[in-house]
Amino acid sequence: MAGATSSPAAPSELGPPDLDDPMLPARLRLAIGRLNRRIRVDSAAVLPPLQTSVLVTLEEHEPLRLSELARREAVTPPTMSRVLAALDDAGLLVRTPDPQDARSALVELSAAGRAMIEQLRTERTAVLAERLARLAPEHRRALAAAVPALEALVAMPSE
Repeated sequence: MAGATSSPAAPSELGPPDLDDPMLPARLRLAIGRLNRRIRVDSAAVLPPLQTSVLVTLEEHEPLRLSELARREAVTPPTMSRVLAALDDAGLLVRTPDPQDARSALVELSAAGRAMIEQLRTERTAVLAERLARLAPEHRRALAAAVPALEALVAMPSE
């Protein structure tokens, strides 16, 4: 066809980047972000991402004050207050008076909150397992080999 232009190749059509390819971080970030969103959408998530993140943070560090939760989630205290109100209304957390400061409350997961986290993890893991099963064996092997490197990236302290 005269005058036809070709569109740029999709990243998946480009093949693996070289180790020194300046596009490696961008491609990895984009792929991980899109996969995370796809898993959330396909698992019919019942909670918004911030509420889910707050539940996981509480699971790892409870009990916490609202201010500490806001700091850990990088949101303002008023935003965290709204998130906690929604989670409280859903019966997913418990607030108790802070023995160190009677003006504050400590927040922790309720039994329903723990069950919700387990349900979300189960659903999301199943979604990912189904997608992995549809990959070619060489792609599954490549992902399996990449898991330790991805775990090292997550565990690496921020500078």
